[in-house]
Amino acid sequence: MRLSSAAIFTLAALAANNLDGQATAATDSTPVSEEEKSESVVVPVLENKSESTKMIPQPENIAVGQFSSVNSEQLTVNSQQSSVNSEQLSVNSEQLTVKSNQLPLKSNQVSVNSKQVSVKSRGVEAKNQENNKQRQIVIRTSPTPPLSPSPSPPLPPSQIPANTKSDFTVPATSVRIVGVSPELQKIIGSVIKTQPGGDTSQTQLQRDVAAISETGLFAAATVNSRDSEQGLSVVYQVKPIVVRSVNLSDAKALSPTVVQKVFQSQIGKPISPSGMKKAVEDINKWYSENNYNLARVTSIKPNRKGVLNINVAEGLIGNVKFRYINDDNKTVDKKGRPIKGRTKDEFLEKQLKLKPGQIFQENRVRQDVQRLYATGLFERVNLELEGDANKVDVVYYIKEAGARSVNVGGNYSPDQGIVGTVNFNDRNIGGVNDNLNVNVQVSRRDLNFDTKFTSPYRANNPDRLGYSVNAFRKRQLSSTFDDDIRLANGDKVREGKFGGSLNFQRPIDGWNTTLGFNYTRVSISDKKGNVTATDAQNNALTKSGTGIDDLATVSLNAVKDRRDNPFNPTKGSVLKLSTEQSLPFGQGEISMNRVKADYTQFVPVQLFKSSKSQVFALNVQAGTVIGDLPPYESFGLGGSNSVRGYGAGDVGNGRSYVLASAEYRFPIPILNSLGGVLFADFATDLGSGDTVVGDPGGVRGKPGEGFGYGAGVRLNSPLGLIRADYGINNQGDTKVHFGIGHRF
Repeated sequence: MRLSSAAIFTLAALAANNLDGQATAATDSTPVSEEEKSESVVVPVLENKSESTKMIPQPENIAVGQFSSVNSEQLTVNSQQSSVNSEQLSVNSEQLTVKSNQLPLKSNQVSVNSKQVSVKSRGVEAKNQENNKQRQIVIRTSPTPPLSPSPSPPLPPSQIPANTKSDFTVPATSVRIVGVSPELQKIIGSVIKTQPGGDTSQTQLQRDVAAISETGLFAAATVNSRDSEQGLSVVYQVKPIVVRSVNLSDAKALSPTVVQKVFQSQIGKPISPSGMKKAVEDINKWYSENNYNLARVTSIKPNRKGVLNINVAEGLIGNVKFRYINDDNKTVDKKGRPIKGRTKDEFLEKQLKLKPGQIFQENRVRQDVQRLYATGLFERVNLELEGDANKVDVVYYIKEAGARSVNVGGNYSPDQGIVGTVNFNDRNIGGVNDNLNVNVQVSRRDLNFDTKFTSPYRANNPDRLGYSVNAFRKRQLSSTFDDDIRLANGDKVREGKFGGSLNFQRPIDGWNTTLGFNYTRVSISDKKGNVTATDAQNNALTKSGTGIDDLATVSLNAVKDRRDNPFNPTKGSVLKLSTEQSLPFGQGEISMNRVKADYTQFVPVQLFKSSKSQVFALNVQAGTVIGDLPPYESFGLGGSNSVRGYGAGDVGNGRSYVLASAEYRFPIPILNSLGGVLFADFATDLGSGDTVVGDPGGVRGKPGEGFGYGAGVRLNSPLGLIRADYGINNQGDTKVHFGIGHRF
């Protein structure tokens, strides 16, 4: 008589685990008590003859035959050594409870679950019942009362224990993945633990299927297996997700049309990680090309219905903050108190196009920085971003320029005597960039003043025009009629101007335009203020011939400013065009039109190593007057704002002119606020000096053209940029010039 292989493996496993129980063999006639029935497993043992057996196919699901657990319904046992054809051993839950964690089965054939089981012969028909006498092996269990199945909920795939005592490990002779592309096969191969030549188990196969599912790339996955003498052959049958549509989330800048175009080639096809990667690159490229520098695709999550859920983070602006800094770039002073600015945050926010709730764009931020510089209120504007691509705060670090100043001074003039000067300038009245400038000069003979209030155009309020109001009274030695031209009484010529102007500003197609209405009463007088019509040679000094002219004009100016900083530019350009038409009324009835053009280019250079900017600046300007030309309206050439090395107007006075200047601006490392300049200037009146009434240039022997060069220093002070230039002209003369701000 021979035991079947299934019975032997079952017997061995149960006996090995049941340390407290006893195993005895009995014949069919051995009586079994009721108590023994409740504590025993009855396993039919058949005497095996050398007869062929019919293999029952393994079930094609995750619970493969080699690792199928005994449950409370049925246990199917195949024995390659048994002589029984199509035998089936049924297990019902009537005789014994066996806990799987008490039976560490090592067999590669049968495993037992924690259910109440008893084994008895059922439906076994032998070809020769006389030769196949059934015997029973009674295995007594521990006297411990049976336990019911654990009420604990089943673990998810990711929490299935790596190995239980009822879990067998067998070698995997081969592992195949079918139903998907080589790309997806490679992905599956990287996530499953069952590999050719390695060990596997029921739990591991379950884990593998769970891992395949967790990739999110597959609609279904099963595992089939077949045993052999060498081990187990495993086949993973996988169905990939077919892309049906795309769903875009959290996008404001990216449109569904763009996404649909990018994914169009993948619709209706099995999912492809490489295709999705290429689509992500295309979307991120679209973001970059459209200046959404923080935006990107964060994830693509397919579902089993074939919908690709695309999540993006576009750099949504949460808050816009302003922090003021001092000369040391610190936001707090030495006592730890925050640096405060005069400019109102509300005003600053109105200058910006990029608002909270919008998507961050680098080009728009650059434009906003230019707008802040254009106010003239700030020396430095730096930018920092706080947060991440999902939500970012934009923080502006601002260094305010010296917007308010009061200067009190005095000087002595041989003509005027002692002159007292008071100048008040505030470029940020009320913290909203309104500008007031008042200059008063008091001497023994005269009271001169020049007052101007400006409320510039606000881009955030396009229906409101910017405007300025100006009132002035000036009386001084004429720059046109100087030492060589005297009055009949021998006095020098004094030119007085009294009037005002009203100007309106508004940008048009990128040009800052100004429309002005101007009135000036011009008078020529002697030292005592007596109006004089002619000079000592009886040449008329005004258009009217009375010594007084009324000049009313309408002016139009257009400026295209592309500089990075209007006060200390390092790159960019500025183009200025202007025309001024007089209205012929009042004394002189002057009819004239003045036309001017002025272009400046700034180019960053580095002729030596330095941390601060080096700049090459070039300025070219020209102008002419058409119609009547009073001498005091001619173009005067020479001086600190023209050709350096010459005095004011010493080159000539003309109806037309051309002026060109070049500067190399560089830092001086001795002092942070100190800089140097090398310059060259050239100007000509284009031979138009004799067309001016009285030919003031020709009478004085002015050359009509001149050239100057030299060097200078620039000092950043609380009063602004102070310049000092030492110029040498083409006639060998030298002159020192002082001024406020750059020459151009």
